[in-house]
Amino acid sequence: MNRRKFLTGTALGAGAALLGPHSFGSVLDAPLAVPTQTFKATDMVTLGKTGIRTSRLAMGTGTIGGGGASNQTRTNKLPQLLLTGYDRGLRFFDTADSYGSHPDVAEALKHIPREKVVVMTKCDSRDPAQAKADLERFRKELGTEYIDICLMHCLTEDDWTSRYQGVMDVFSEAKAKGHIRAHGVSCHTLGALRAAAKSPWVEVDLVRLNPVGAHMDAHPDTVIEVVKEMRASGKGIVGMKILGQGAMRTRQDEALRFALGTGVLDAFTIGAENAAEQHDLMQRIATV
Repeated sequence: MNRRKFLTGTALGAGAALLGPHSFGSVLDAPLAVPTQTFKATDMVTLGKTGIRTSRLAMGTGTIGGGGASNQTRTNKLPQLLLTGYDRGLRFFDTADSYGSHPDVAEALKHIPREKVVVMTKCDSRDPAQAKADLERFRKELGTEYIDICLMHCLTEDDWTSRYQGVMDVFSEAKAKGHIRAHGVSCHTLGALRAAAKSPWVEVDLVRLNPVGAHMDAHPDTVIEVVKEMRASGKGIVGMKILGQGAMRTRQDEALRFALGTGVLDAFTIGAENAAEQHDLMQRIATV
């Protein structure tokens, strides 16, 4: 099937509501940073010192994701949505083993030049042997010889840099072989985030950030200070939970203005669930 037929073969689904609010402590009234320049979702940015260039907006595939499924994969229309985003200028595919979206990303990659997009995925394994097997499986599931960014997923331990040294070594070996281009982490506690900031092994960090502290590791001011430390050491920073996992679903412009105005994010990921949501999001980024 050629790409045009693939894109037009299935109608796009209707939007689904985002998950309701759940914040760190209580909803915070953090002072909002205001962008001092204009931005586009399609701006090409470089992630820290990795040399990896991609669009400012990543297409998230894990809304209410876990156990091998997400809102995006449940529609059975994710490959088409990724290609629609690609046609609109988005070049960043954000996936994970736990989202079950690898096959959908693989299908989209069949229809576009592989080198034109950045694929980021995440590994939940904490055992080195299992992590090594997972990385090989990921490449097969994604239908690609290499993965641009692979992260250790959902780290919570303050001592993860020593506790999981074996997994870090597996990732380093995979990079040496050209199987991944950069490695890093996503953190789900402040202690883990601070450890990531101090680790020279971390090349890319996926950090939770929004102005109300929803589903974050700490108060936004605290997180921003840690991220500044990361940036100073050359790490690539990708934001997530920009809309607070639904807590800011009626305050999207405020959330986007904050994400762009902080000046600490190279890029960020948001999971649109259909083409209309994707277009609206891109328009908002251009006008906030």
